[in-house]
Amino acid sequence: MSRPQVWATKVAALIQAGNSSAALAQIKVAPTVKDLQQLRVLLSQAKLLAQHPNIDAATTDMIAAPRLHRSP
Repeated sequence: MSRPQVWATKVAALIQAGNSSAALAQIKVAPTVKDLQQLRVLLSQAKLLAQHPNIDAATTDMIAAPRLHRSP
């Protein structure tokens, strides 16, 4: 049984609340690329990617070149 993916919804809530610096920090240590892709889907549905170009760039960069070592 897989665990529910709540990371993307929590980061999306940070962005909606206006705390983009905390969201950027979370994006840099994202658990998986799948979580980043899910975050991009949530943000595009809420039309927040256009409002936050730094978040758009950060998620795109992390999907293209993910970190080599991730914490469990």
